[in-house]
Amino acid sequence: MKFTDVLGLLGGLALFLYGMQMMSGGLEAAAGNRMKQILEKLTANRFLGVAVGTIITMLIQSSSATTVMVVGFINSGMMTLQQAVWIIMGANIGTTVTGQLIALDIGALAPAFAFLGVVMVVFLKSPRVHHFGQIIAGLGVLFIGMDMMSSSMMPLRESEAFISLMTRFSNPLLGILAGAAFTAVIQSSSASVGILQTLADNGLIGLSGAVYVLFGQNIGTCITAVLASIGTNRSAKRATIIHLMFNIIGTVLFTVICMATPLTAFIESLTPSRPAAQIANMHTLFNIATTLILLPFGTYLAALAKKILPELPTENEKEHHLEYLPQTTRETRIGSSAILLNGMGKELRRMMGMVTENVARSYDAVLDPRRRNMAELEDCEEYIDYLNKELAAHISRGIARETNERDSAIISAYFKISSDLERIGDHAMNIGGYTDRMEERHIRLTQGELDEIRQMRGVSMEAMNLLADDKCAPEDRLVKVAALEQKIDDMTAQFRQNQLERMKESDHPDEMSVLYSEMLTDFERIGDHALNIAQALMPSAFAPAATA
Repeated sequence: MKFTDVLGLLGGLALFLYGMQMMSGGLEAAAGNRMKQILEKLTANRFLGVAVGTIITMLIQSSSATTVMVVGFINSGMMTLQQAVWIIMGANIGTTVTGQLIALDIGALAPAFAFLGVVMVVFLKSPRVHHFGQIIAGLGVLFIGMDMMSSSMMPLRESEAFISLMTRFSNPLLGILAGAAFTAVIQSSSASVGILQTLADNGLIGLSGAVYVLFGQNIGTCITAVLASIGTNRSAKRATIIHLMFNIIGTVLFTVICMATPLTAFIESLTPSRPAAQIANMHTLFNIATTLILLPFGTYLAALAKKILPELPTENEKEHHLEYLPQTTRETRIGSSAILLNGMGKELRRMMGMVTENVARSYDAVLDPRRRNMAELEDCEEYIDYLNKELAAHISRGIARETNERDSAIISAYFKISSDLERIGDHAMNIGGYTDRMEERHIRLTQGELDEIRQMRGVSMEAMNLLADDKCAPEDRLVKVAALEQKIDDMTAQFRQNQLERMKESDHPDEMSVLYSEMLTDFERIGDHALNIAQALMPSAFAPAATA
């Protein structure tokens, strides 16, 4: 095998993997956040769940990408482990389509697919058409890469050393290990099965040895999901365990069947002159049969995964962490928009709850210094700052890679909400912090000031609770918060006037007047930021910007 042949093999593999990435990216851009709604509707029962997993994997030609998507969905709370079982089973069926297309020699039409996809992307203006063009072009690039790999492997037919190596794979254990290891390295069972078909077409390996490599390839493809589960919650990790169990059970079962029965010879007899079709048929049979066998036991697989990886006591509950977004920068490709937006929404809800609690704490600290807990107020403020920073990091990455205009608008709105929540937290911290200065200077509030602060607390909490009320329509919420913001402005003006009257009294501390004036400014700013959030929560804020 010449150096140019090695380059051709690597180049073909690169095109194959890039074609899959193009298809995945096209589907992600076309579906965007709607992937969440699609899955919610179609995973109602096991059969629909399997169908969804099959169709998505057929479109993107990668069971690894589908499983990684499922891991992300579970981690963000969008999908239950039970729903994931059916999607994973379907993904294993969908991934067999690539092998069947290769066996049908559809690669001869690859240039036509690539040309059609590029025409749709370059010459047509509709963004939606662009996304589907990307999927079609990706399919063409995938098969062009497959053809390059096939051509580069032809000289191996003359290599006695390579042929000797291939014959060793008739040992089931060696074949399974080789298939698993190679697929784990390239992280694509579709690509590794395609290479196996190419070897078979060139007469370098027979079906009797290829079947065990094929079974191992199904195990090796799980490595991508395993890597994706690093840094996720335990439920997401259980999805990777289910994926592993599915393929290991299938491998053990089919290895025994192939050793004890003439199944391999039967599959060969169906297409005696087409080795690639023999491998494709065995691959399809393996995944469909394993799915049918395990389908009634899906709930038991989920229960077993929970026993293997049981719930742990929340040891680090007080540590700053993201509950619904990954703390790593790893992308999950397909479904990433839905995962990102769903996670952001839930993290913002957490953040809003913390900010609301701190607003209440800040006023309570001023109204009753004996009950004040500045340490708790400060800890919560640090957590709020942490969430704002982490959300900003995810938002910046999301905007940079988002191709769906509506989802990009939602991400921008979330950025505004996060910033305004953080600012409300700062003003709450300011209000609570005035108690330290009053204590140092032995300043006591007058009854009039206490009454006014209670009114401030009531209006501020009413605004914060409205923002968190899911049952309130966005339009109604905006009207009510706008009215409260105006009320806050009016109260601020009235309370400043009242303070001027109090300052005329000879025994009123000047320092208290300064602190009270600053408190009124914070009170007013809380109303301003609450109105900003209500405006950002309007559906119109999620609409794409108009283009000229």
